[in-house]
Amino acid sequence: MKFKNIFGAIAICSIIASCSSDDSTTENLEGQSGPITLKFDNGVGDQDFIFNSNYNKSDGESFKLETLKYIISNVRFTDNNGNTFTPPSNENIFIVDEANGNNAGEIFVSFNDVQAADYTQVTFGLGVDQDRFAQGAAGQGDFLQQAQDAGMFWTWASGYKFMRLDGTFTSGARVNEALNIHMGSVGTSLDNYREVTLDLTNTARVREGSNPEIHLKVDIMKILEGTTTVSFADGYDQVHTDATETPIIADNFMQSFSVDHVHND
Repeated sequence: MKFKNIFGAIAICSIIASCSSDDSTTENLEGQSGPITLKFDNGVGDQDFIFNSNYNKSDGESFKLETLKYIISNVRFTDNNGNTFTPPSNENIFIVDEANGNNAGEIFVSFNDVQAADYTQVTFGLGVDQDRFAQGAAGQGDFLQQAQDAGMFWTWASGYKFMRLDGTFTSGARVNEALNIHMGSVGTSLDNYREVTLDLTNTARVREGSNPEIHLKVDIMKILEGTTTVSFADGYDQVHTDATETPIIADNFMQSFSVDHVHND
């Protein structure tokens, strides 16, 4: 019996020592950094987005698009300890243009030198915030010219177009009429900048030698049928700088984004 007790004590001590050793072994991420990629995947409801394809709204109206692009800025990542990493401002604004997607319609944006951590949340802005806009052309760097070249800057007003949908719509007897939804801010008088925060479906593990990819689904239908359902027949076929229409489109646009999954490479 004494031998059994001794052996049992030895076994218990071994287990405790093993557990203690495991608990005290933590991954040292200090000084490490790596890339992280956002993949934007535009769709319409449960359908893939294809230029000049017809999509039906719930109210019987339909639309086709030949232009789909929007501005994303101020991306930041929050880890499992609540710490936030924000990439440099001059690298943290870009245009997601469906025309630049791969054969699957996916657009990739990568950030390098991201602090190593286990990230559980991503936040980003839709458009250009007032602080960045107030810096003027010098503070906005190359992006101002990029936006102008992409048709994402007003030519007759002061401000950026945060989102641009161009195509045609059909509503009752109105068939294949022009559709132009250009939502943005106009100086400081009309601020439609919004921010979206999304919990990740699984942890994005940023490490040296790895490149986690966050797959973002973007439902374009939510722009029209998000928080508020809008009708082309009621004036939402031509949206530009109207102080009532553009905030509704901006709020709807926030509902378009979701995390499909995170791939850790």
